[in-house]
Amino acid sequence: MPHVTHADPWPAPCPAAPVDGVISLPGSKSLTNRALILAGLADAPSVVRRPLRSRDTLLMVDALRVMGIGVSEVDDGWLVSPTQLSGDAQVDCGLAGTVLRFAPPMAGLSTGTVSFDGDPHMRQRPVGEVLKALSSLGMQIDDGARGSLPFTVHGSGSVPGGTVVIDASASSQFISALLLAGARYDAGVDVRHDGKPVPSLPHIEMTISMLRARGVQVDDSDVNRWSVAPGPITALDETIEPDLSSAAPFLALAATTAGTVTVRDWPRATTQPGDELRHILSEMGCQVELDDTGLTVRGAGQLHGVDLDLHEVGELTPAVAALCALADSPSHLRGIGHIRGHETDRLAALTAELNNLGADVTEHADGLSIRPATLRGGIFRTYADHRMAHAGVIIGSAVEGVLVEDIATTAKTFPDFPGAWLDLTGADAEGRA
Repeated sequence: MPHVTHADPWPAPCPAAPVDGVISLPGSKSLTNRALILAGLADAPSVVRRPLRSRDTLLMVDALRVMGIGVSEVDDGWLVSPTQLSGDAQVDCGLAGTVLRFAPPMAGLSTGTVSFDGDPHMRQRPVGEVLKALSSLGMQIDDGARGSLPFTVHGSGSVPGGTVVIDASASSQFISALLLAGARYDAGVDVRHDGKPVPSLPHIEMTISMLRARGVQVDDSDVNRWSVAPGPITALDETIEPDLSSAAPFLALAATTAGTVTVRDWPRATTQPGDELRHILSEMGCQVELDDTGLTVRGAGQLHGVDLDLHEVGELTPAVAALCALADSPSHLRGIGHIRGHETDRLAALTAELNNLGADVTEHADGLSIRPATLRGGIFRTYADHRMAHAGVIIGSAVEGVLVEDIATTAKTFPDFPGAWLDLTGADAEGRA
């Protein structure tokens, strides 16, 4: 697989004793970027409190600003002041799938021309279904018939909207993208999925919950159909939950070191897919407890293999696969063919990097089979993918000599992840525990 070689790979700490620690996570990327879009389309100013401040969310803030929406700093977040979108603009998507998919439906409401591009790999990420859907809803889009970046949205100040059929089997973000802006379209939007099962349905449920909290009428009573009625989006100040998916490597640290890790402020009820970590880690042999302090995981000294369908929680696959590579029995991870279209082809990348460290991983069309093997140190490449870096440090917490390339890619969802990891493991900057 193509990758960028970094001259100074990061030595992943391998603690000599069980880790015992508590950590507070930054805000959820998924919730932050949805809240920013909705605040930008709302009927009055609102505050997004305790947001994630990372590359992906800063790219979304920049996207709103260049399209004319006011976003200013306040003590605990961003004050978003919506206005009529106008003027020509250029949006940098970086490697943020949420910016790539969520910003174009908003751009159609502008009276200007909005162009989109991003990092080189972003031109490989699927967005064609969204662009076709937006075109059928009345937006004028020029993508050179590529169905990918770069493309341009020629706004007219309004979008007719209506019914659209889409194949969202590659990403649930295709559905969320249309729903988030749909209330502002003249006829709303009625989205119908036609294709293989939609992955990561909890993320669509997250979108619907946030829309309803702002007074938007959403009908999701039929399978594979989501309808948003036209109308205002009521301004709502929202406090963002911790990013539960980013908890995966930290909770895994309890499992790999037979230690205890608590993630503060874990919500009792949430639409975040990362909440599934509670059940996955329990099935792998950990003790899991949720109380008013947060979520506490205690490792038992041995990890057990699992047979899991991760279709709904594909973003957890790299961390779970790393744990499975350290388990005492075989594992099978299924239903995750769609993660080939994430920041990198995660199935191919996990197979290559885990096997490079001595693991026994077989790649399938929609998953991985992982059998027990003796792992060794070596380079673990990340392909500019933050979740791959999470997998690398998890392996490194149990195997000496693992060097993780481009650890800085974790800033996508967790600013100063290396510092937090060193603090929790008690290691120095050179990875010495």
